[in-house]
Amino acid sequence: MWLGACTSSVGTWMQMLAQSWLVYQLSNSSVYLGLDAFFGQIPIFLFSLFGGVFADRKSRRTMLLLSQVIQLSCAFILAALVGTHVVRVWHIWCLSFTVGLAQSFGGPAYSALIPTLVEKEDLQNAIALNSIQFNLARILGPALGGLALAKLGAAWCFSLNGISYIAVICSLLMIKPRFVPASTAESMLKSMRGGIDFLRHREGMLSLTALAFLTTLLSYPLITFLPVMARDVFHGGPNVFTLFLCLSGAGSVTGGISVAASKAKTGQARRSLLVMLLLGGLITAFGLSKILALSTALVFGTGFCLMIVFTLNYSLVQLYVPDEMRGRVMSVYNVAFRGGMPLGSVICGYLIKMTSAPTMIAANGCLVLLLALYFLLLQHKLARL
Repeated sequence: MWLGACTSSVGTWMQMLAQSWLVYQLSNSSVYLGLDAFFGQIPIFLFSLFGGVFADRKSRRTMLLLSQVIQLSCAFILAALVGTHVVRVWHIWCLSFTVGLAQSFGGPAYSALIPTLVEKEDLQNAIALNSIQFNLARILGPALGGLALAKLGAAWCFSLNGISYIAVICSLLMIKPRFVPASTAESMLKSMRGGIDFLRHREGMLSLTALAFLTTLLSYPLITFLPVMARDVFHGGPNVFTLFLCLSGAGSVTGGISVAASKAKTGQARRSLLVMLLLGGLITAFGLSKILALSTALVFGTGFCLMIVFTLNYSLVQLYVPDEMRGRVMSVYNVAFRGGMPLGSVICGYLIKMTSAPTMIAANGCLVLLLALYFLLLQHKLARL
């Protein structure tokens, strides 16, 4: 499953790079580029909760297979449109929305399926390894995508992404989950409410969900505005931005490896909050730094800490959720987690116009530090998990 997911993630990053370039090339409009990202993400926010309900009623493996086949088909359709020179921006928007719709049902199924492939004591390590494959792909995908785009053209990037889905499909056909959900006559809304009620009443779950939203809200703008820091603070070009991006990904991979290698199974929330304190300090220092060598080390450190925080928190949620509720609960958690990213970027983008990127990044780092202190000192139930 790890090999299949990693192969597919590399293909996805290759397509993301080529697709962004193609949309901008066709439209010469940053608005159209933003709309493409919007159409790809909005189905995840609109339909993930329904996807979570289905993940607790149907075979998660079957749901994932259908999701992969739809995404594979979209990649090959886009390759054909580009190859025959008939592609238009609205074609790409429609395909982005379709892929997002498939992911809104495949995402909760994937989150719910992974814990059924390992024993409970190996769950944290499995989640960390899953994070490693995603961040490896974040480094390899754009590099390979840029090479393929320059040498072979956009159609080949989309075709290679389509082929990469075959690896996931093969792995899904080979695995044998230990838990398959039972069908139920319960209404969709009642099932959805059951997942939300579980989060509300299970000790620490609501705090973990709020923490996921607030951490991404405050920390992900660092990654979003790396191009601004590279150009305006260090007066560099794409090379400096690429360096920052690769070091952030390398830090994340290293952080994931450290969690996967850890044998500690208790006090995860406290460890996460302590690392979050360090994360806040590093983000603040990056915002204030004017020395390129120091900033590269700080970017690596933020990627390292971010991955530890997110992996430990994600593991805690998975650890305390029963198999029959996993799809619904994880869909709510993932909506909170992913919702913080675009919202934080939009808010910071507006505030940067009024101040500056270094000021906003440093301010966000201070808020991350205060958030960690609040949960450490005042939310004792969470810190005890």
